[in-house]
Amino acid sequence: MKARILYGVIIGLFAVLQGCSSPAKNEASTAATPTGGAPTDEIEKYRAMIADGNPADLYEAAGEDIWKKPMGPKNVSLEKCDLGMGPGVVKGAYTQLPKYFKDTNKVQDLESRLVTCMEKLQGYNSQEIIKAGFEKGKRKDVEAVVAYIVAESKGMKINTVAKHPKEKEMYDLGKKSFFYQGGPMDFSCASCHSENGKRIRLQDLPNITEQKGAALGWGYWPAYRVSSGNFWTMQRRLNDCYRQQRFPEPIYISDDTIAVSLYMAINAKGGTMNAPGLKR
Repeated sequence: MKARILYGVIIGLFAVLQGCSSPAKNEASTAATPTGGAPTDEIEKYRAMIADGNPADLYEAAGEDIWKKPMGPKNVSLEKCDLGMGPGVVKGAYTQLPKYFKDTNKVQDLESRLVTCMEKLQGYNSQEIIKAGFEKGKRKDVEAVVAYIVAESKGMKINTVAKHPKEKEMYDLGKKSFFYQGGPMDFSCASCHSENGKRIRLQDLPNITEQKGAALGWGYWPAYRVSSGNFWTMQRRLNDCYRQQRFPEPIYISDDTIAVSLYMAINAKGGTMNAPGLKR
């Protein structure tokens, strides 16, 4: 395992030397390393090599224990948490998220819904979880439970929809945020994820505006990230996207991050959920 992780780190370090490119805009780069060419093939071979031992499995196992164990000031488990398919139902729940929840009158993703359940059922302070960093405090528990819940939808079809007015409103907000261009680098999510054939470093970039690309982007996250040696939820993945754009760090489980998630998930409808994935 250590050798495999070291190999992943080497690939990650080599990838840093590459740049965000598009065949239409950078023919020299593409000619030297075409999308789907040797470097990306090697990454796929590496993923296949360790696919049967995805370290996300460890987070999944821990998450299942946390889900079932009585905890918090009220000393109860999360087994009565309603993720959208009824209290305690986890099988297939992630395929329909984010979605509108009547009890909070909000559209929530998996992480925000878990925080709601931890507050209402177990008595935790939601603001403490929101303000904690990734992998810190009770946020770490949320991340583990995410791995467990997401794994219960693996192999199923993505079926997120926008039927409720608030879902439609959030989808529109997510689309607006996706295309919003700004910051010192004048970037947006769309800068890298709205055209076919783009690549950043050694990674092919899915076109999130199309169903096929959105299914690749949404369907393989959350994931274990080999180069950092830990499990990344979708909230953490989006946080890192904002960082790369040099935007201010988004508030954890904010409306904006949930809206962008909803935009991706709805665009991905009909694709297959392959998460927890395995990334470089």
